[in-house]
Amino acid sequence: MTTHEHHAQHAQHAHHGGDGFPGGLRISQDGYTLAFEETLLKPGEQQLRFQILGPDGKPVTEFTSIHDRELHLIIARRELTHFWHVHPELAPDGTWSISIELPYAGAYRAFTDIQPTALGSTITLGSDLALAGDYQPEPVPAIVPTYEVDEYEVSLAGELATGDGGHVVLTVRRSGELVSDLEPYLGAYGHLVLLRLGDLAYVHVHPHGEPGDGVTASGPEIAFHAVAPGPGTYRAFLDFQHGGVVRTAAFTLLATG
Repeated sequence: MTTHEHHAQHAQHAHHGGDGFPGGLRISQDGYTLAFEETLLKPGEQQLRFQILGPDGKPVTEFTSIHDRELHLIIARRELTHFWHVHPELAPDGTWSISIELPYAGAYRAFTDIQPTALGSTITLGSDLALAGDYQPEPVPAIVPTYEVDEYEVSLAGELATGDGGHVVLTVRRSGELVSDLEPYLGAYGHLVLLRLGDLAYVHVHPHGEPGDGVTASGPEIAFHAVAPGPGTYRAFLDFQHGGVVRTAAFTLLATG
């Protein structure tokens, strides 16, 4: 595979929506539907349960793995101030389940990255969740070039754009020192999720290169080619692993046309 083909493959995976429609905005696509058992919840520990219903209305049990998992569940508060990327377990009857702490009241969006084996392509289905309680809206964080999590500092360079997209490079430091031994997480040195403020249009991008390909360095830089589905304000969430722990860095970006 040439470099151009490899980058195109990543860009194609990033959209998931089909027919140019942004991913994650629909609860049903190509005959498949995301069905949560409960969407009205209370803050605290949650036991989320849901199914992916196929064109025949029955729960789907056969999925093709996408980056080491058959399903990626992304949950974000609608203000894009909180974010989770988790991996539920699939029961024989087609029910996915996971225990997760959602501590704040408010409106949320859940996204499922899946590739039903019978469909043969990747789609992202989305559903709203609501947590009852004292809801205090939060403003979207300001645009800053660095983000600190634990003793790590992640800096972002580049731009987000529509059309042909833009290149975004994230550099990881620990206690001021560049990290050159990032660990593979779900088949990559990093996973970048973009969510647009307002409608929560969804993009999931994987970085250039793969661990063990003989070319891609294990840090300190993680480079992405990202195509925004339209102009607007986005939150970018980077998952990376080091020292056996997955951490998330978050940034606010403006996408240009």
